[in-house]
Amino acid sequence: MKKLFAFTSLALALLSPLHAWAATSIKATVNGMVCAFCAQGIEKRLSQLGAVQTVFVDLKRKTVAVQIKDGQTLDESTIAHEITEAGYDVVKLERVSQSVADIKAQLKK
Repeated sequence: MKKLFAFTSLALALLSPLHAWAATSIKATVNGMVCAFCAQGIEKRLSQLGAVQTVFVDLKRKTVAVQIKDGQTLDESTIAHEITEAGYDVVKLERVSQSVADIKAQLKK
């Protein structure tokens, strides 16, 4: 029985969706953000997405970081679409294995 349990646990771990090991945040470089109102609009728009846990906008570095809730998925195209619809240009998108708090601390250096 123990061997069956160990095998089942291993099989479940191996068959889990790959997003369990995927990055926890999406980091975007965005042109066109010039003021706190811009940042607030992007934060509000992205925060309304169900899979979003936290949003951080750094105007100086033209960066938007979106942390995805545990167990949820969110693709880059959705983030790009929302930012573009808000009136800004997405220059670059990347998945990173950092929390928004880590990204924020790194950008403050």
